[in-house]
Amino acid sequence: MKKIAILGSTGSIGTQTLEVVREQGDIQVTAMAAGSNIDLLEKQMREFLPSLVCVWDEVKARELRTRTADLKVRIVSGMDGLIEVAVQPECEILVTAIVGMLGIRPTIAAIKSGKKIALANKETLVTAGHIIMPLAKECNVPILPVDSEHSAIFQSLQGETQNEISRILLTASGGPFRGKCRSELENIQVEDALRHPNWAMGRKITIDSSTLVNKGLEVMEAKWLFGVDLEQIQVVVHPQSVIHSAVEYADGAVIAQLGTPDMRLPIQYALYYPERRNLSGERLDLFSLAQLTFEKPDTETFNGLALAYEAMRRGGNIPTVYNAANEKAVALFLERKIRYLEITEMIASCMEQATFVASPNLDEILETEASVYDYIKSRWQ
Repeated sequence: MKKIAILGSTGSIGTQTLEVVREQGDIQVTAMAAGSNIDLLEKQMREFLPSLVCVWDEVKARELRTRTADLKVRIVSGMDGLIEVAVQPECEILVTAIVGMLGIRPTIAAIKSGKKIALANKETLVTAGHIIMPLAKECNVPILPVDSEHSAIFQSLQGETQNEISRILLTASGGPFRGKCRSELENIQVEDALRHPNWAMGRKITIDSSTLVNKGLEVMEAKWLFGVDLEQIQVVVHPQSVIHSAVEYADGAVIAQLGTPDMRLPIQYALYYPERRNLSGERLDLFSLAQLTFEKPDTETFNGLALAYEAMRRGGNIPTVYNAANEKAVALFLERKIRYLEITEMIASCMEQATFVASPNLDEILETEASVYDYIKSRWQ
């Protein structure tokens, strides 16, 4: 019986992780954490019976304690609560499906306590990859990617660890606005940006996909996960989302992972690695597909991707600036307080004014985040 804890159990990755748990029947959820959706969290608690639960908001945590007084569960809150979930002694694997930089401290704590990390929190490596990866190596802790693209790369590397990587081919669907020019994006509304053509994801990541910022974050994450140079990562727009990513080796051979767009596959692969289990759902039918197409990304229209490469080349705390600015910009867009095109304009402005820190420690990473938020508040709110 595998024992897992989930940070972000009520989100898209968290709920799909629980679908895998439900289907496989030999995983015990020992702890879970969520933000404020205590209605769904209560249902999850009653089904999976974790012994420890964290709610970010203490007011909501108090309400949940009252509602679940009949259960044998301890309910904690805040950052201390997240860390307690991450290091819970019974847990073997921590699924980090929480959104944002909140995931950094719990992930570090989990690594130090020897937990395997099933990583779905991009921000952890984007902002603190220079801390996380050496720490994981030092603690002999595997980091198993849950993002479909990074899982595909990871799968394409199996049995090839001694061979030289020439390029990583990181695929992108292109999002709902693929093929549009910048003037056509002037009046994009929230509802338009939330209509992803292939994947069912959370609201923030769906917006990020539409701007290609998500792909920029994935480029940064791939650099840290797989130890390659930035120039070795090529983004390829592949609208069908069948090839989830690929690795080209020194001899020119390209090994790719293909499948239907189903996030349960990379989640399950991370939980059972290196074993492959049966998974219900649609199977890939190449005959019905007929063709697979590929395009270069339009980085002029979708300059969020170009800004990500710039942030990573500059290094230091600039990827944190990029990430923090995007988090705030997307939140403001979802609240209808800024226009769609202002998302990347805000990122560029924050990167331009940022004070550079060459090798930021955790406190400096969080200080950079706070300074970005202060700058945005002074300019846009």
